[in-house]
Amino acid sequence: MFRNRILVLASLALAFLTCTASAADQARLERGEYLARLGNCAGCHTAPGGADYAGGLALASDYGTFVTPNITPDTSTGIGDWSADDFYNALHNGERADGSPMYPACPYPNYTHVPRDDIDAIYAYLQSVPAVEQRHGDHELGFPYRYRSLLNVWQMLYFDAGEIETDTKQSDDWNRGRELVAGLGHCDACHRARARLGATNDADDAPGAMIHGWYAPPLADPEQAGLQHMELAEAAAFLQSGKREHAAMMGPMADVVFESLQYMHDDDARAMATYLRSIPAVSVDSPLRLIRMSDNGRREAMAEGRQIYADNCAECHGDNGKGREGAPALAGNRVVTMDNPINAANMIRQGGFAAATEGNPRPHGMPPFYDLDGRDLAAVMTYIRGSWGNDAAPVTATNLER
Repeated sequence: MFRNRILVLASLALAFLTCTASAADQARLERGEYLARLGNCAGCHTAPGGADYAGGLALASDYGTFVTPNITPDTSTGIGDWSADDFYNALHNGERADGSPMYPACPYPNYTHVPRDDIDAIYAYLQSVPAVEQRHGDHELGFPYRYRSLLNVWQMLYFDAGEIETDTKQSDDWNRGRELVAGLGHCDACHRARARLGATNDADDAPGAMIHGWYAPPLADPEQAGLQHMELAEAAAFLQSGKREHAAMMGPMADVVFESLQYMHDDDARAMATYLRSIPAVSVDSPLRLIRMSDNGRREAMAEGRQIYADNCAECHGDNGKGREGAPALAGNRVVTMDNPINAANMIRQGGFAAATEGNPRPHGMPPFYDLDGRDLAAVMTYIRGSWGNDAAPVTATNLER
């Protein structure tokens, strides 16, 4: 009888430990999925129409075309035979499982700041997704970038591995926000220009970078992409929803909001906003130099642009540029008045939608205006950049060539 009781108690203890372990494993998988969303891993490692995380997305750059790898747990074409240490070494040290250095097209210079526990959670999640056998071709890079061995020199010059130390003089929210912005969010991978060899420009007044034909403005300049002038709650909601009153994130940033930022927990959104609002505000010159226009040329462009605006734009954006029926205001809109006019030009030429999020479930759409030639496009942009209190430099068709 006594022996039977011992066996029952042992069975109950084992069942309890198994349930506890299962709950812990499930919690880790859920956290890994959340962190993978914050890092927008699927955004780069999923090709259009392809399986999640199976890679194959072509990333054009000044150095050639990178092809993202398969990171599903397939053992022949993915990372199914990688250990947790291999995965950590890749994200923390920029080194593949075979020991070769990784190209910084993968933002491991940012991911190196992510704590080991978080990287392990992402690894556990990726090992749980469906394995997909899908092999991809090599990167198509120019000379000398195609020689992977040269990356050892690049890493010696430009890459410092290491997590971010807590700043005890700052709040918990500030430290968490910095960890997200500098680490998983890898914000400066897009919002800072890169030097000739691909290292990010660390200067306080570094300009933004061109991404898929769009300009990712610097986060240090509140006249461009900075959040320094927003209230904390407004900035946090803007990050999650991609929308604020009469303004919305468009282009590649809309994809980031849709794939990643909208899933941020409220406390992480508040933390990220806390840090971004604290970045010292500086005025950043655009890398694009606008061609100077004579006074007569500007008056002529303004007159032509006024008529184009009345015919094509006023119905949604209003005669006074204040927006209506869900269309954003153009008066005081920093996308319109930035030195680099390419994002506003892209919206006029290509149209598009903001991200559909809980905070913006039915985003207003912008139709494309393909029929505007370069002169007409420059004229209407000159008009909206110089009307309703806007005081930005005029643009020419040459400025809008890509």
